[in-house]
Amino acid sequence: MGVVMKVRIPTCHDKPGTTQIVQLTQQADTHISVILPTVHEVDLFRCFCPVFLHSQMLWELVLLGEPLVVMAPSPSESSETVLALVNCISPLKYFSDFRPYFTIHDSEFKEYTTRTQAPPSVILGVTNPFFAKTLQHWPHIIRIGDLKPAGEIPKQVKVKKLKNLKTLDSKPGVYTSYKPYLNRDEEIIKQLQKGVQQKRPSEAQSVILRRYFLELTQSFIIPLERYVASLMPLQRSISPWKSPPQLRQFLPEEFMKTLEKTGPQLTSRIKGDWIGLYRHFLKSPNFDGWFKTRRKEMTQKLEALHLEALCEEDLLLWIQKHTEVETVDLVLKLKNKLLQADRERLPVKPDTVEKLRTHIDAIILALPEDLQSILLKTGMT
Repeated sequence: MGVVMKVRIPTCHDKPGTTQIVQLTQQADTHISVILPTVHEVDLFRCFCPVFLHSQMLWELVLLGEPLVVMAPSPSESSETVLALVNCISPLKYFSDFRPYFTIHDSEFKEYTTRTQAPPSVILGVTNPFFAKTLQHWPHIIRIGDLKPAGEIPKQVKVKKLKNLKTLDSKPGVYTSYKPYLNRDEEIIKQLQKGVQQKRPSEAQSVILRRYFLELTQSFIIPLERYVASLMPLQRSISPWKSPPQLRQFLPEEFMKTLEKTGPQLTSRIKGDWIGLYRHFLKSPNFDGWFKTRRKEMTQKLEALHLEALCEEDLLLWIQKHTEVETVDLVLKLKNKLLQADRERLPVKPDTVEKLRTHIDAIILALPEDLQSILLKTGMT
């Protein structure tokens, strides 16, 4: 008791990986503020420990949104491992479904266990041995034993063929026929193995593994970010008297051509079939979700730039050259722009909004009184 905590819960508008600073009150300005990136952060190395030799392959499977099952001894181990898998592609958001603890009582049980259709893009965490049989048709299955305490390391499991997963007492392992696109990074494996030999704390091992995944994901996503940025129209093409220009279309083959000079080889030491990995990723739910988010952000940026272009115009001079009908239409459009900026949280500077409000007020005052009263009733300016 006696401790006051001021927290801010992330909203749907926050970008993954970013931290919003909570403003302190005057009464608490003498206290130290601590920013926690998340309330609960899984012990990444402890979760990946039984399979860390294959961590890069698992990163690929999660990145591509492949159907994946984690069979664990307990709900806590199942949940933590699933959350660790979802977290390994951060700051890229995992857009498919994931169930840290899936049971036979879940409503999708029949859908996920049927063999009449391909398994959906979802990561399941299960503990019931019954699933070893009912989910045997899933393409990628991780079977883990008890997670060891910090400082201990279990025997490393091997990649095994799915046909070997038949009995309820199957040994721990990664059961898949998947062939990774990228060559395994032996350096990170040696670094983690050395840490185990030196009894490096699990927290420190997790920091190393998390940084490795972060750099791998960033090396992969930067070429995509660079290409998508090139789809943005030039600012000089934005006219205040025309609708905002559209983004250019994403052309996969055009993007592939950019990889030769500005691909992940600029930031990553890992060799392999990066082109094949990108082609597969472009068909995945994670790309679809990521691109929709980026397209929305860029479209909103265009709307914001269009608003700024309108604010820079001499609107009072414009209305002198146009009819009252055209002027009223302009006022209504400007009001709609303000509503859109507020509703969609457009990245517009506060002074731009105030400037536009001033423009609207000035235009209304330049109109006859009967029109002024009507326009003032259509909403706040």
